[in-house]
Amino acid sequence: MMALVAVVLFSVLTACASQPEYRAADGRGYGYTEQQLSSDQYRVNFKARGDDTGLAMDYAMLRASELTMEKGYDWFDVASRDTLVDRERVNSGVAVGTGVTYTTVQDCGLLTCRTYQRPSQSYHTGMHLGDERSDVEVIMEIRMGNGIRPSGEQNYDAREVYENLKPETE
Repeated sequence: MMALVAVVLFSVLTACASQPEYRAADGRGYGYTEQQLSSDQYRVNFKARGDDTGLAMDYAMLRASELTMEKGYDWFDVASRDTLVDRERVNSGVAVGTGVTYTTVQDCGLLTCRTYQRPSQSYHTGMHLGDERSDVEVIMEIRMGNGIRPSGEQNYDAREVYENLKPETE
């Protein structure tokens, strides 16, 4: 029984500790997507399980840099950026209780039998492993360009962003 509890607890903790993967969106929308708005403007989304908004932002920026280079541009400007976090609470807890169980006892002597019920204490425990699930989504609108980058804080060299944020290869 303890081994089963340990396996379940390990599985839950491992699932919670996992990082979102950098990949194209799957059937449920987790990963990156992009939508062309004009010849040099795109909307880039990155959606992940968990609540690591910094990592989701990095992955959206990484996709923006890749897309910029794929389209033959040098830099991109972030026109707008939104970060959405959707949380869902799943109840968890440990239940501990006591109860009384009655055992019927028949005590017989030489001439008579006496029947009575004897109370006995019972203890029970239960555990429900719940958690708080969340999704984080970063939505950015970018404009791409070539040559000298305009001055401003919201524009980035695509190659530099890519080199700083690309996933480690194993």
